[in-house]
Amino acid sequence: MLLASTDAQSRVASIIGEHRARLVRACYNPSMTASARTSRPSGTDPSTAPPGGDDSPGGILRFRRSHVYAALIPLAFVVGLATGYLFWGRTPAPAAAPVVAEGTEAPTRLEVSVDDDPSLGPADAPITIVEFSDFNCPYCEKWHTEIYQQLMAAYPDQIRFVYRDFPITSQESLAAAQAANCAGEQDAYWQFHDSLLSGGLDLGRDAYTQYATRLGLDVEALLACLDSGKYNDEVEADARYAAGLGVSGTPTFFINGLPLVGAQPLSEFQAVIESELNG
Repeated sequence: MLLASTDAQSRVASIIGEHRARLVRACYNPSMTASARTSRPSGTDPSTAPPGGDDSPGGILRFRRSHVYAALIPLAFVVGLATGYLFWGRTPAPAAAPVVAEGTEAPTRLEVSVDDDPSLGPADAPITIVEFSDFNCPYCEKWHTEIYQQLMAAYPDQIRFVYRDFPITSQESLAAAQAANCAGEQDAYWQFHDSLLSGGLDLGRDAYTQYATRLGLDVEALLACLDSGKYNDEVEADARYAAGLGVSGTPTFFINGLPLVGAQPLSEFQAVIESELNG
């Protein structure tokens, strides 16, 4: 398994550590807990797979202490859920305008940069969705395989979708993010992105090689790019920016700056999008 460099791991850990008071839990998913337990192939590292025991709250990844990020996300599920609600507020209900339950705050619209990260859809689309995600997060995979295509098909030419890295679940997450950027040098970022999230292989050098081969890429060039670490800074910058926004887990989405946290169903995205289009 190819691991990101020690320096890169330390930098990202430091970034997240700077904002640990606001970082609650990775791969938080309030809506798809049961089916997501089997979303990773059987060879997945159990420390990054969804918990299977009755004592583990659904939709939460538990980390081994051997992981560099284990000490960064020690809060209990109840605390994480409460913090998420206090910080972000409630997600709008399906209506012409967001409906907020009494006693809760409306979502705060933030200025969220797309930077120079990969995007799909028209640059002038009325809806911009920025996703902060982790290629090793099973709930990110779950959302990608079950919701992503439906969402894009429901709003053709109306969504600009931007993917930004927030690799916090494992060391290999850093390498996967860099491998996708290396594939982008061969104009295959999104094909590689889709492979990482739905190609059926665990992360690691062998998987990157197989995906590159399947896509007809120059495998040697991709691996040389990966080994060079040339995208360490790019991935680190995304992680720093996400932490600075107060992102509390993966996947986290910003729809025209309005946060939506977790692997939410299509209806939750539609509620916010319809409100934006009709507003």
